[in-house]
Amino acid sequence: MKLSTKGRYAVMAMVDLALYANERPVSLAEIADRQEISLSYLEQLFAKLRREKLVMSIRGPGGGYRMAKEAKDTDIAEIFKAVEEPIKATACNPMSPDGCRSDKSRCITHDLWQGLSNHIYRYLHGVSIADVIERRVDPGSDMFMSPESSDGVAAQ
Repeated sequence: MKLSTKGRYAVMAMVDLALYANERPVSLAEIADRQEISLSYLEQLFAKLRREKLVMSIRGPGGGYRMAKEAKDTDIAEIFKAVEEPIKATACNPMSPDGCRSDKSRCITHDLWQGLSNHIYRYLHGVSIADVIERRVDPGSDMFMSPESSDGVAAQ
């Protein structure tokens, strides 16, 4: 499972905003430069973030964006939800009783992938922007990651 750039970039931009918008509103161009993200892509993401009331826009000279809530009160899962980035490892629609197979049944590993999705969501829901900024996020063990492995999983 790999998270798309939409969710990852939205989180990067929100963390950047939390870091730099204390003194004054921050322009998307500044975030784009610092984070090496396309300005037009950020504009799309921030329209969604603003609609979900995670950011506020300030118009006029010296305008830009500010956080709508404190960094400690904004969790990472909220950002994913705002930019319509699903956090799921299954091909099934979680709101449907149907599975992802052609006969509408669920595959034999459905519960495994659904459990993984639930763990990821709970993890992201439990991490705030402040946690990221203050480096209170434990990356855990990298026992499965190996630089020699091309697929990211160490050979056993």
